[in-house]
This record gives sequence, C-alpha cells and structure tokens, in this order.
Amino acid sequence: MNILVINGPNLNLLGRREPGVYGSDSLNEIRNEIINEAKRLNVDVEFFQSNHEGGIIDALHSAMDENDGVVLNAGAYTHYSYAIRDAIAAIKIPVVEVHMSNVDARDEFRHNSVIAPVCCGSISGFGKMSYLLGLRAVKEIAEKRADDKI
Repeated sequence: MNILVINGPNLNLLGRREPGVYGSDSLNEIRNEIINEAKRLNVDVEFFQSNHEGGIIDALHSAMDENDGVVLNAGAYTHYSYAIRDAIAAIKIPVVEVHMSNVDARDEFRHNSVIAPVCCGSISGFGKMSYLLGLRAVKEIAEKRADDKI
C-alpha cells in the first residue's frame, strides 16, 4: 500500500510559523514521524508540498494512478479551492483531510471546508498527531475498499 501525504501553502514554514498554533516541529520532523508510523502500519508513504494550487491538483491527479490513498492538509485552500475539491472528487481514491490546529476554534473563515464533502473524513486539532491519525484512517479505508472489490 502506498499513501501520498500532501501539504499545501505555508506548511513548509512549520516550526517557524505561528508555533503557538502549529507547534515547534518542522515539516521535516513531522515527515520523519509519519515515516516511522508508516513502517509500523506496513505502508509506503510519499510526500508532496506546494504553495501553489495547481501543483496540489497535479499531485492529486497523479495519485489516482500511483497511490492507494491521500492524507491532505490543504492549508488555506481548504476554505475556498473548488478546483482542489473537484480534483479530490475526480480521483476516486480515499482522501482524508487533516489540520494540525482545531479549525473550529479559530477565525470564522476557517470553520468552512469546501473539500470536506468529497473527503472520507476530517481530522483536526491534534497537532502533528493529526497526520498520524489521518495515515491510519486512509490505510484502513483503502484496505476496506480493496476487500470490497474482491
């Protein structure tokens, strides 16, 4: 099983950007924890980060043929990118939306996710653990879908 972890805009600044909200771990440190969890779950993981909407859309399109599922932190695109929403709907593999912060406890504009309706589920508010929970969730959903096709 191969899972793609996608990070959107400004997440390359983790560890330096608003540590009171996002913690002090860098994206690289979080990536290492995801790799360790993936080993425990016996899955392979790939990573992609872009500050550009089109790059995220291209990564989602590629995932359709190369991955069994996606863990997606779309950052601010979560709240207004109908193009990313349409890409998720088009690829027909499980996508789990993750956020490190509790988006419902933050600015009002963060309370609405346009991508949530086309994702299998959303995990937020657990810091870097949101990624680990998302990885576990997408693995189990992908396995169930594979079992249902047999």
